[in-house]
Parts: sequence; C-alpha cells; structure tokens
Amino acid sequence: MGIEPQQFEAMRRRVAGERLRRRPAPVLPGAAGGGGRVHRVILGVDPSLRGTGYGLVRVERTGMKALGHGTIRCPSSWMRSRCLAKIAEEIRAVVGRHGPTVCAIEGLFYAQNLQTALLMGEARGACLAAVAEAGLEVFELAPRRVKQAVVGYGAAQKDAVARMIQRLLDLEVLPEPDAADALALAVAYAQECRAGVLSPLKAI
Repeated sequence: MGIEPQQFEAMRRRVAGERLRRRPAPVLPGAAGGGGRVHRVILGVDPSLRGTGYGLVRVERTGMKALGHGTIRCPSSWMRSRCLAKIAEEIRAVVGRHGPTVCAIEGLFYAQNLQTALLMGEARGACLAAVAEAGLEVFELAPRRVKQAVVGYGAAQKDAVARMIQRLLDLEVLPEPDAADALALAVAYAQECRAGVLSPLKAI
C-alpha cells in the first residue's frame, strides 16, 4: 500500500523533530490523566477477535525502548468463547512477564457493520478484564489521536504507522500491523503524558 503525499510529509517532519530532540523524555507523574503515578512500563493493546496486537514500551531516561510485541492469533475455526479465553490468557501472561503499570487501549470507533462492532467489543472486554485484574491503570486513545501523535497525520495508513514505530523504537524488523498499532498506543500515551496535553486521556 502506498503512502500519500500528506502522510510522507508528516512523517518527514516527525522524523526530523525526533532527531532534533533525540528521544522522548520520561513520562511525567500526573500528566494526561496518569493518576499521579510514574509509569515506566506501558502496555499498548489493539484488540481484535482474531488478531489482538500487544506492545510494551519502557520509558527510560534517554528515551523509550520496546520490551516486546506480538499478535495473539485465533484461527477462524475457533469458537468466539475460545478466542476470548485465549486473548485474556495471553494478556495475563504478557503482564506477568513484563510488569507494566498502565495500559493504553484503542478506543471504540464507528463501524458500519454491527457484527464487527460486537466482536471488537468482546475482544476489547477480554483485554480490559485481564489488565484490570492485574491492577493496571487503563486509558483509551482514539485511533486518529494515536496516528496524529506518532505519525503526525490522523488518517495515516497501517504501513505508515508500522514504519514510524520501527524508526522511533529502533526495531530491526518491521513489526506486524496489529503489533505496530499496539506499540503506537504505548508510544502515544508516553508522548502525551510528557507533553501534558490539554485534553486528558479517558480513564476506564
């Protein structure tokens, strides 16, 4: 999939800005609805019944580092209940391995297909139950807000998000689309906390 001129220009400006200030500063306590805690390890989750993406970012003094990312895949032959159990199980395992203290999850978006919206809601619920069970603070970010924060263009395509995330986090391999979106959620949360955005993030 090609990149539109507006996306390319937005990415060019974004990369140039990152080079000037090197890397994002650590997340500040109390900023962007952070609840007063300093979050060093952030979990991003992009929920989907058949392919839930997750990504973990650690905020360090010199910038941000990816701790891990991946996609929780559920075959089309599986019943929905089995998929939801698998998603919750895998998210619990990820939290247990990396110990994040906050989760940034994609907010609900408008879907013309009611069935698609229901399936997305179910997957999102499984993720929310798993992170809430672990005691994480949870905030949702709208997809356009994440793309604007990471790429600089709210209508950026998935490949543009993945390539920018690869560059920002110095990843050797381009992350899969769903995992890239999850990493983008974590990065966007960290950046907005650092910037102290005017519109607070929505806590769940």
